[in-house]
Amino acid sequence: MMISLNSSYFSHFILAGYLDIRFKHLIFFIVLLYYVLIIVSNLLLIVVICMNRSLHEPMYLFLCSLFVNELYGATALFPFLLTQVLSDIHSVPRSLCFLQIFCLYSYASNELFNLAVISYDRYLAICFPLQYNTHMTFKKVATLTASAWFPAVFFTSVMIVLSSSLQLCGNIINKVYCDNYHIVRLSCGDITANNIYGLFATTLTILVPLILILFTYVRIFKVCFSGSKQTRQKALSTCSPHLASLINFSFGVCFEIVQSRFDMSNVPNILRVFLSLYFMACQPLFNPVIYGLNLSKIRHFCKNLFFSRD
Repeated sequence: MMISLNSSYFSHFILAGYLDIRFKHLIFFIVLLYYVLIIVSNLLLIVVICMNRSLHEPMYLFLCSLFVNELYGATALFPFLLTQVLSDIHSVPRSLCFLQIFCLYSYASNELFNLAVISYDRYLAICFPLQYNTHMTFKKVATLTASAWFPAVFFTSVMIVLSSSLQLCGNIINKVYCDNYHIVRLSCGDITANNIYGLFATTLTILVPLILILFTYVRIFKVCFSGSKQTRQKALSTCSPHLASLINFSFGVCFEIVQSRFDMSNVPNILRVFLSLYFMACQPLFNPVIYGLNLSKIRHFCKNLFFSRD
């Protein structure tokens, strides 16, 4: 399965997060049901947006990109978890491990960029309503959507190249899925380039979108507080799902950073697993639910889809 521990190359990684799994088939069924709910809810909203011309507006097209990203991230995680839950040997081929890292990290980066694009769209719609259609053309929608996906894929690809070339002194990852940070910690060589690039990529993929989101919401709130009650209500109705999604994702990422960087050996294993999975497992279902319930147009078309009478 693997070469001796003195070697710098391992054909497999061992996932040590699966400790004393009881009721395997019950856990498998719960995870499978949750994954099916994610697929159905996101596909439903994607179909609703694509099939209804009245929803072919910039905000809903950006949401469609967000829902596609949820399916992408969930598919990178849940089939893998389902396989590992039923397995007695929790080993992962090296190539599959780095593929999962690429998918999960690009998903997380793209999630934040998508949320930044949506906040920019809401900023234009609320602060410049008369010029909105002029600014937000179909070409600009396509450009902004591509600008959300491209940096996530590019920066993650470079990270994978740097990490996969490291000489490793071990192959045990203390998680239930493959994680780049833990693989870099296994290195017995120089990781200066990885650390510098990690800082650079983190700045561009996390701080830049967050600064854009902060700027847009400062301007949005300024307009809301200086405007009429109707203006505030309309802004809140379209911005509240986005804010809820952003807060939920941010908390999840913070949980993961805390768990990865600090000693959590005193925390029960089940809680550590939950914290490490939260931002990747919760967000793909949270977004379609929160947007489906709060945006009246989407809610209306979903009702018509299921309850319309001939």
